[in-house]
Amino acid sequence: MKIAITGKGGVGKTTIAASLSRYFAEAGFNVLTVDADPDANLGLALGMSEEMIASIVPISEMKDLVEERTAANTGSFGSMFRMNPEVADIPARYAKEFNGVKLLTMGTVDTGGSGCVCPEHVLLKTLMNHLVLYQKDVVVMDMEAGIEHLGRGTAGAVDAFIVVVEPGVRSIQTYHKVKSMAMDIGVKQVYVIGNKIRNDGDIAFLTEKIGAENIVGFLNYRDEISESDRNNKSPYDDPVMKTDIAALGKRIQEIVQEKKK
Repeated sequence: MKIAITGKGGVGKTTIAASLSRYFAEAGFNVLTVDADPDANLGLALGMSEEMIASIVPISEMKDLVEERTAANTGSFGSMFRMNPEVADIPARYAKEFNGVKLLTMGTVDTGGSGCVCPEHVLLKTLMNHLVLYQKDVVVMDMEAGIEHLGRGTAGAVDAFIVVVEPGVRSIQTYHKVKSMAMDIGVKQVYVIGNKIRNDGDIAFLTEKIGAENIVGFLNYRDEISESDRNNKSPYDDPVMKTDIAALGKRIQEIVQEKKK
């Protein structure tokens, strides 16, 4: 089961990605969660200490690994290097396990411009493709507001694209942007989790703008979740959050099962 979670900054996608990862782990699955957001903080949402986070080196910053797999100098432009580096062993070797979840932090490539094809970029994209197409675990990907990490062939193997939105026009615009990008590469269905819900009006607003058939479920706004971030605790340890996430997780499993029929 491969799940890609995206959304604009601040909507709570990392909180939800981490909580779903812990739910699936507690349900007995082997779970690999992938931090593919340049603002990497998925480890904190899983409950890792700041010391553990500091010890994580993103894949894109592992200079020796990039050079070994691509046969090129990191940061090189215009030189020859392997376009299909070996990546199958990377998840087992470099993922860090905590609370039953294996975390792989991808990192980002500072290119100073768009359209870069450099060794670091090729390694990250090849690794992401491998995780979706060949990794046997449940894979939960925390991604920035887009699906640029995934090519046409890879995106089709993702079981559920989920955009986390809050009740607001800008968040809805992000959903439509991601949906349009997904359709361009052959993904027919993009789902939504409505977060930070305060009243029935919020639910009605999102349902009207998105359509009930596209919504996995809703999470209410709760001060306790904001406090968990300030206290460096996993939001999933909150009993109400755990119950609500379990409902979303079960619904996602139903969606995936229906898709595979």
